[in-house]
Amino acid sequence: MLSRDTEGNGYSPFATYSNARYAPTYSDAVGEVYPLPEELEQDKERRDLYADGIPDSAVPALVLYPLG
Repeated sequence: MLSRDTEGNGYSPFATYSNARYAPTYSDAVGEVYPLPEELEQDKERRDLYADGIPDSAVPALVLYPLG
C-alpha cells in the first residue's frame, strides 16, 4: 500500500514501478519524473518530448505508482 500524504490523498494499492530520474521543483518532496538516458537514446518520440533537456538537478530514482 502507498500511504496517505499531507495533501489528503488516501491509501492506494501499489500498481507498478519504474527506474527513472527525479528533479525537485518546489521542494525535495515535490518534483517531476524524467526518463533515463538509455530510454531517450532508444526512442525518438520520447526524445522529442524532452527537446528542452532534462534539469541538471535530476537524480536516479525508483518511482512507485499507485493503482488508483
